[in-house]
Amino acid sequence: MGSHRRPAQPGLDRSTRVTVLSAAAATAAAAFGAAPAGAAPQDKPSDTRAKVDRLYEQAEQATEAYNKADERADRLRKQVERAKDSVARGQERINTMRGALGSLAGAQYRSGGIDPSLALMLSSDPDGYLERASALDRVSARQAGELADLQRAQRSLSQERTEASHQLAELEKSRTTVARHKRTVEHKLARARQLLNSLPSKERDAYDRSSRSGADRAELPAPGGAPSSSRAAAAIAAARSAVGKPYVWGANGPSGFDCSGLTQWSYAQAGVGLPRTSQAQRYAGRQVSLSEARPGDLVAYRDDASHIGMYMGNGQVVHAPYPGAPVRYDPVGMMPVSSVTRV
Repeated sequence: MGSHRRPAQPGLDRSTRVTVLSAAAATAAAAFGAAPAGAAPQDKPSDTRAKVDRLYEQAEQATEAYNKADERADRLRKQVERAKDSVARGQERINTMRGALGSLAGAQYRSGGIDPSLALMLSSDPDGYLERASALDRVSARQAGELADLQRAQRSLSQERTEASHQLAELEKSRTTVARHKRTVEHKLARARQLLNSLPSKERDAYDRSSRSGADRAELPAPGGAPSSSRAAAAIAAARSAVGKPYVWGANGPSGFDCSGLTQWSYAQAGVGLPRTSQAQRYAGRQVSLSEARPGDLVAYRDDASHIGMYMGNGQVVHAPYPGAPVRYDPVGMMPVSSVTRV
């Protein structure tokens, strides 16, 4: 392919995972009204295209940061929910223990109203009284044990509430980070679209044609070589089925994908859980050299691993390139390869 445009990749909030580029760009245009309207008058079309490529690459890097923050927010949300459940169960247990202690205290009060030695002297049935006194001692011992249990449970509940409060504060900070990365991505994508719109129609059409290039769904090349495992074979089949579907930043299928969303979804169809970001996926298995790559291996690009695809053999990868370009086949050497990972 010609100049490969670096996608704007991973990361969007769960509720907006299906946001298409046009909606993201529209939102960003409103939020960033100060962004320049187009290319500088002296820019040549080739300079403008290069700027667009850089913006897509920057958006992809920002989206990786977004995906990482979003993944952390997901973990924190689950921790907060578990903490809330634990606190509720702890409070219910304490309420039950308090009820039991109340019953014991009532029995003790009814049985021990006068001094034990006087009660023994006045009792018409000393043996019966001694039996009752012994029972009362057992009740008192049990009550002391129950009281100690209650105190421990109260301390534990207080600690859980404190931890839940800290987790909730961390979640709020994480949400703020997620929102900041989202705005950055939207800004980059909106600016790229503005630059593209500033091109002469002939240049813009040529750029769009190159964005849509790649294997046609009806003519998918067969994977070359043997997959490294049955899991890889299943992931390959899933990735092939996604060819032609749109790039949607922050999406991980099944109707749209960003780069790491595609590889995560493909391996999920094989029963394998991959991390959400391409930077984490590069460490999700054993790294091999590019010369040893087999179909199903993950190929990460750039030093920061901000883009990723799946090797299909015959020098080809399937990947979700960037906004406007659907999931497609491209040469494995389309960008500098930073690692190859066998899952």
